[in-house]
Amino acid sequence: MTQLAQLETPACSPEIQHQLEPSKTMQYGRAFAGLFLRDLHVLRRELFPFVIRVCMNPLLFLFVFTFIMPHMSGGASMNPTAAMAGANFSTVLLPGLMAVAIMFSGIAAVALPLAQEFGITREIDDRVMCPLPVAAVALEKMCFSAVQSVIAAAVVFPLAYYIPTTPVVAHVSNWPYFIVVLVLASLTSGALGLTIGTSVKPQQIGLIFGVVVMPITFLGCVYYPWAALYPIRWLQMGVLINPIVYMSEGLRSALTPGPHMPPLLILAMLVFFLVLLTWLGIRGFMRRVIG
Repeated sequence: MTQLAQLETPACSPEIQHQLEPSKTMQYGRAFAGLFLRDLHVLRRELFPFVIRVCMNPLLFLFVFTFIMPHMSGGASMNPTAAMAGANFSTVLLPGLMAVAIMFSGIAAVALPLAQEFGITREIDDRVMCPLPVAAVALEKMCFSAVQSVIAAAVVFPLAYYIPTTPVVAHVSNWPYFIVVLVLASLTSGALGLTIGTSVKPQQIGLIFGVVVMPITFLGCVYYPWAALYPIRWLQMGVLINPIVYMSEGLRSALTPGPHMPPLLILAMLVFFLVLLTWLGIRGFMRRVIG
């Protein structure tokens, strides 16, 4: 018994643990980077379908509401939202459509693949066999979806800037604030996709777009500023539980002039939803993988 204790003691000593800790951290870092590069390689092979998926919805919306309608008889009067916003309608749409692209990319990059990986083939088992904690595998999916969301926002920006007939007034006056909002919005959308993908059965994932995604999009201050909801006070307060509101208003306050939500409130709520959705998503991911 004494010899066994002597053999076990060096392995548990603080000195040995201190020496082993950096190597374990490096191992986790390499495994995380390997998963990330693998997903990046897959995205590079499917770059054209990704760009088409990102561009189609905002392109059609912009073409109809900001290009065709202004050239028709009746002009903005045929579009009540545009008539209310006047010449600023295209400016209001720019950050809103960027927020939609970020949100859809985050959900498409996490929730839809998880629906397949948690399906009957259990492809997720191959991914969790890498030398990483299970929670870190979920975080890698979130981080990679954030990269896709940033790319989607960058792709949508020139569309929303150049297609509208009326000029778009957009200018970044505070680059650090804009970058922080963009990163937080992208990570939050990935966390939302992780939560949806781990909470819904694979055969019901299509239903989520009609029941959850579309309502939070139309009530997410995408096509109108949050301040414009003041006449409907109960709705203005109700939409504050929607994370898309803070994505849209954050980008709107960073890119366009006018009255906006306080920046500190936007950042605080984005951090709150990021932490909440990440916790829910990781808990659901571990339950689906281990259970």
